[in-house]
Amino acid sequence: MKLIKTEEAVGHVLCHDLTQIIPGQFKGARFRKGHVVTEADLPVLLSMGKEKLYVWELEPGMLHENDAAARLVRLCKGPGMAESEVREGKIELKAEFDGLFRVDTARLGAVNAIDELMIATRRGNTAVRAGDKLCGTRVIPLVIREEKLRAAEAAAGDRPLLELLPWKLRSAAVVTTGGEVAKGLVQDAFTPVLAEKLKAYGIEIIYHSLPGDEPAAVRAAIEAARAVRPDLILCTGGMSVDPDDNTPGAIKATGPRIVSYGAPVLPGAMLLLAYYEDGTPILGLPGCVMYAKATVFDRILPRVAAGVELSKADLVALGEGGLCLGCETCHYPICPFGG
Repeated sequence: MKLIKTEEAVGHVLCHDLTQIIPGQFKGARFRKGHVVTEADLPVLLSMGKEKLYVWELEPGMLHENDAAARLVRLCKGPGMAESEVREGKIELKAEFDGLFRVDTARLGAVNAIDELMIATRRGNTAVRAGDKLCGTRVIPLVIREEKLRAAEAAAGDRPLLELLPWKLRSAAVVTTGGEVAKGLVQDAFTPVLAEKLKAYGIEIIYHSLPGDEPAAVRAAIEAARAVRPDLILCTGGMSVDPDDNTPGAIKATGPRIVSYGAPVLPGAMLLLAYYEDGTPILGLPGCVMYAKATVFDRILPRVAAGVELSKADLVALGEGGLCLGCETCHYPICPFGG
């Protein structure tokens, strides 16, 4: 930072806001901190009584905050993301369509470990809508050494740090277990809940059956569901360890690859996740999905709907933040459980 004559300030960066007062017309910041002085600014600055200015001098090897933010946003931006104009050294990305937002956590951390720059994102593996804010980038000082940006670019590698995937699955089959439901003694309250949740991702239920509780009948219903070739199969109820809860065994008997029976999430610990050879996912959903506002199903559905195959490690990672706090007024997904 140095003090120079205003006439010599062209090309230099202002170190603080400069207020202009025009009685009865205007009072406010005429030039913002970080502004690069131009020839056209000189008459205005002099009319404001600014004969000298405190500026940062852009020496060789230094970048203005706006230019640095532009380089940072290029490390983040993937298909389907719209870039804002730079404002006070910050650039943001927004979603251009509904979909699954993903973050490469390790590479983002490597970039943010570099001093004097930052990239802030929303939580990854979450659903976003068109227009939602995805990230913001900026550097901490008004000017930064270019070597810092080169280090960030090396840490980020040759792929965007962020990804936006459109919803891929379009159809689902639902097998609602329970003898009391099959006999009409109890109304099926599960399927309407699923239909509403799936609708948010553009998924339509194209097959539905009520096979009761017997393992052979449940297995046959699942096989019949597979025959209509849905993108997703959901089996509801009968997922606990009670002797008459046969859904997990029936699912296994149809031959999918079991990823996990159980997840470190409450509510929803009795989730079963599996995939058939053609990639079709099948989920066994515990009863909590029917009555709880947010469960393990809500946590994984965005990835399932985008066609992302989940691993055992993905489910294990849900443990931190996997405890729903049961708030009196639920704000999911804007809560610790939602991230």
